[in-house]
Amino acid sequence: MPKLDLDSIPQTNRTGYPAPFEKPVEGRWYRRLSPASGLSDFGVSHVTLKPGAWSSQRHWHIGEDEFVVMIAGDAVLVDDAGEHPVRPGDCIAFPKNDGNGHHLQNRSDTDCVFIAVGAGQPLGGDYPDIDMQFTADGRYVRNDGTAYPTTRIP
Repeated sequence: MPKLDLDSIPQTNRTGYPAPFEKPVEGRWYRRLSPASGLSDFGVSHVTLKPGAWSSQRHWHIGEDEFVVMIAGDAVLVDDAGEHPVRPGDCIAFPKNDGNGHHLQNRSDTDCVFIAVGAGQPLGGDYPDIDMQFTADGRYVRNDGTAYPTTRIP
């Protein structure tokens, strides 16, 4: 059946971020919808940010487009151009290779919920605010190339 039963898809707040970078995303809960639906050419996640949570560290992707649709609640998009309110129905696009570091922050007192879609070749990317990059083989490395002791969670 094409309609997904969200309650039957496991929700997690796992992250591969090394300490201390994992702290801001502790209130991020997500469900990976692509595996549950049989989709294989792009990733789709249903994400809930608890009050105070971030969607990720501010980042951008090499080789992978990203698209977000806000479903419920309010968030603040933080990117290279500043801060922008995001409300239900708003859509946000992050083209691959654009170098525009971005993430969402829930600064409200209620949950916000969004759908994130990613497609392309995940070749790595950068976290412009911290000493960290991610690689095509799933590692986190410092800007000098030394590895962190954790790996990305697909």
